[in-house]
Amino acid sequence: MADNSFSIDVAQIRERARQKMTDGPVTSGYKRSPDEVIGVLNDVLATEIVCWMRYSQHAISATGIDRAQVAAEFTEHADEERDHAMRAAERISQLGGDPDFNPETLATRAHTTYETFDDNDLKGMLQENLVAERIVIESYQEIIRWLGDGDVTTRRLMEDILAEEEDHADDIMDLLGN
Repeated sequence: MADNSFSIDVAQIRERARQKMTDGPVTSGYKRSPDEVIGVLNDVLATEIVCWMRYSQHAISATGIDRAQVAAEFTEHADEERDHAMRAAERISQLGGDPDFNPETLATRAHTTYETFDDNDLKGMLQENLVAERIVIESYQEIIRWLGDGDVTTRRLMEDILAEEEDHADDIMDLLGN
């Protein structure tokens, strides 16, 4: 019968940790290029900032009979998008990178676009935000597959963000009456 007990060489792990202290959280078990992951996360950061700005703009500019309900949803989503951006920025920093908040390149790095609408076009705002959420969902699924077991921490971060993005899409579908 095979021995399936768990065993690690803590002394060896301690020695490796001391030798590679300047690598921070990137250990020998890290199977992705930190620079590539940082690049991907900077695109996620840009995407989340653009989504935060779009939802914020829509929450403020929305008018009409359904304004209160739709604006409240947009405000909630904006707050969550900002949180996603900050979580991505923190992970970039943990990996030894610099979060790229450069406003000159945000729109070109983001997976989604920033669209404005006539203040009375709540349906257009909802539809555009649903399209953006669907883009984010699909692109984040691809990022999660790419990360695999190579960077479990970033993968879990992206999975958490993805779950909230799916909730956003569901909320918008409810508001659209679909």
